[in-house]
Amino acid sequence: MSNIEFAPSALANRLHDDNAEELYILDIRRKEDYNEWQIPGSTNLPIYDDLLNYDYSSLKDHLDDLPQNKEIAIICVAGVTSARAAEFLREHGFDAKSVDNGMNGWGRVHQQYNVTGAEGVVQVVRPGTGCVSYIIHDDGEALIIDPTQYMDEYLRVADERDLEIIGVTDTHAHADHISGARKLSGELDVPYYLHENDVSELDNITELEDGETLTVGTREIDVIHTPGHTHGSVSFQFGDALLSGDTLFLRSVGRPDLEDNSEDAVRQAASLLFDSLTDLTDRPDETIVLPGHFSNEMSRPLATELGEVREESNNELLSYVTDGDEKKFVETIVESLSDEPANYNEIKEINWGKKQLGANAESLELGPNNCAAN
Repeated sequence: MSNIEFAPSALANRLHDDNAEELYILDIRRKEDYNEWQIPGSTNLPIYDDLLNYDYSSLKDHLDDLPQNKEIAIICVAGVTSARAAEFLREHGFDAKSVDNGMNGWGRVHQQYNVTGAEGVVQVVRPGTGCVSYIIHDDGEALIIDPTQYMDEYLRVADERDLEIIGVTDTHAHADHISGARKLSGELDVPYYLHENDVSELDNITELEDGETLTVGTREIDVIHTPGHTHGSVSFQFGDALLSGDTLFLRSVGRPDLEDNSEDAVRQAASLLFDSLTDLTDRPDETIVLPGHFSNEMSRPLATELGEVREESNNELLSYVTDGDEKKFVETIVESLSDEPANYNEIKEINWGKKQLGANAESLELGPNNCAAN
């Protein structure tokens, strides 16, 4: 990486360090692309098409709008037009760098964090897509939960921590990103755990059952069947940590329409989700909730005690669960569902074993995270 480029991983780290306020992120993509998916805190200047034609006039017109006393990270789609913009700005006295590989690179960043109060849990956050994976470990053994398709990220973490991966699992069959569980399982010759209701056409699966326990080192992981987001969704209890998959988020709950979006099916799935959330929230306040996704939370790691999640004023759907109001819960979900994740039908078919990975595997899942119910 040259000194005039920003590695996407370095940019992700800067967003959470003590010097974050000294960084200005300039996104030069088209307005509609920016509105759909962007880096939190970035500013949009839609000059992408001009720069494609080496037209710098619109950028020159906005020089007075840019900060002279901050480092400027410029991002586009793949790093080409941002490199042109960065060079132009440096010629005009700005400390500007291009983000290598643009939003494509941003979507592939993975960051690891230890979770305070949850011994033996490593959280792997993918900030560009809102996906969260976990490595739970004890006595030198590890289980990978919800890995992305970037297998090397998990092998690297395990190697750095001197852990032997003894199994991989998905909390459910994902619709927003391609699972790396099958690939990782095959590469390491370890079990791939998944609930039978989400197996579909996959083979070589070790099926999970409600109430069973998995063992990592000397510790046990309790399997909790939590249907609703999918019929086979599960959550895991590991000591004080509740790995809630796409059932319970910190500010919302999982959407129940990605397997069948007919109104009757959504209502039935939402009712199942209500029961699952009732089960999950009937635990001690100090239980640490570790979700499978996030949206706009800038703190790291992404972990909140269950007592705080229940009291969170902006988790409207969960408030209906704690009040026991299933009817209001279901009606609110039906009325407020957001747009589905990009390419979710094709991603589901891949994760269900109905379709093979193609050359577009990486680009399929790039975009905003829309797995929450509202």
